Amino acid sequence: MQMPIIRAERVEKYYAQPSENRIQVISPTDLSIVAGEIVALLGPSGSGKSTLLRMLTGLSAPSAGLVYWHEKPIATADVNVSIVFQSFALFPWLTVFENVEAPLKARGMDPAERRKRAMKILDTVGLDGFQSAYPKELSGGMRQRVGFARALVVEPEVLFMDEPFSALDVLTAENLRSELLELWQKKTIPTQAIFLVTHNIEEAVLLADRIIVLGRNPGHVRTDFKVGLQHPRDRKATAFTQLVDYIYKVLTQPDAQPPELPQTPTGKKVRDQRQMHYQMLPHARPGGIAGLLELVLDHNGKDDIYRLADDLAFEIDDLLPIVDAAQLLGFLTVTEGDAAITPTGAEYANSEILRQKELFRTAAVTNVLLLRQIVRAIEAKSDRTVAEEFFHDMLDEQFSEEETLRQLETAINWGRYAELFDFDASRRRFIQPQNVQNDAEPGVEIRE
Repeated sequence: MQMPIIRAERVEKYYAQPSENRIQVISPTDLSIVAGEIVALLGPSGSGKSTLLRMLTGLSAPSAGLVYWHEKPIATADVNVSIVFQSFALFPWLTVFENVEAPLKARGMDPAERRKRAMKILDTVGLDGFQSAYPKELSGGMRQRVGFARALVVEPEVLFMDEPFSALDVLTAENLRSELLELWQKKTIPTQAIFLVTHNIEEAVLLADRIIVLGRNPGHVRTDFKVGLQHPRDRKATAFTQLVDYIYKVLTQPDAQPPELPQTPTGKKVRDQRQMHYQMLPHARPGGIAGLLELVLDHNGKDDIYRLADDLAFEIDDLLPIVDAAQLLGFLTVTEGDAAITPTGAEYANSEILRQKELFRTAAVTNVLLLRQIVRAIEAKSDRTVAEEFFHDMLDEQFSEEETLRQLETAINWGRYAELFDFDASRRRFIQPQNVQNDAEPGVEIRE
């Protein structure tokens, strides 16, 4: 599973009132941005699109919840993002070149390197020859190109755009969209992900790999899905118009359950992440995962899964759950039957037991929704315990009774190993580890 660049966990925004009530702008929301994706955020006016963007970039602190940059709290991380605004937001007294080099100058970059970077990005976005012009001498489209150049010159890992084409005429906006998409697909720009706030449904379907639609009062995610259409996209194609119609219905029927997603040209439904509550946890134990990683590391960090199974005299069906678990935790990547160990996986394989537990704990909380929810539920309770049945009921909505029990068993094994929680088998309750050690209640195992 790919590690997110930015991850928002239960973030919300509200404003306190003298009456002790509060105005809720964004309800608790989970959201992630990963490399290789253009994410479009749609929603009606007042749904909190720009507020959410500001929280994800670190410009505004959430009232509750946390935003992480590469799994570090964004307030303490070295964040590398840029924002393109709806208004061109240029300095009118500076030339095009001076506007573009301004953020590099603010970072204290050497003048020679600054000039080289600024001239290169001006050429990339089609502004070569305009570096001495002032904003007032440029058309709206050219001024927005300057805005893009200024945002891209710092080589942001994530480029945020807040309705960047809405102030332009139709033809200019279309040209800029096409040019941006071309730069992205050819990897001419170093940006790893793009987050676009827009009110234009067709624009979202045209550009995005993933679309999130917000509802309002307060802002909340109504649907979050992958766009299963290849580029270039044809606005007149049936699959394109079906997605546009689907989003239109979601936006115009705020009180209704979102309709069923249309099918892609391959006949498969577009994946709706809103409905994918829990991953299917592979039934593998931490010891088996560690053993597999050691073997792969011993084979120069990469091996064919089927050859590895033969070497171990394993049935492939016995080895795959361990491979899947290591991949879910971010310790392995698997491509066309080859398993390659990641840097975190290599560190895990080479570490002593205490460090292995730390790495497993971080990976489990980051990548496994069920474990993350168990930990948060324990922390939210005053007695720091939560009944297993609470999670049983939620899992039962997605899995059979037999599989639900197996999922809980695996979660308990992983959580106890990582010391995320302990489990009282007699009362069927998840318990915070320090409470177990302090109270020493009957039926609870005490770790030494």
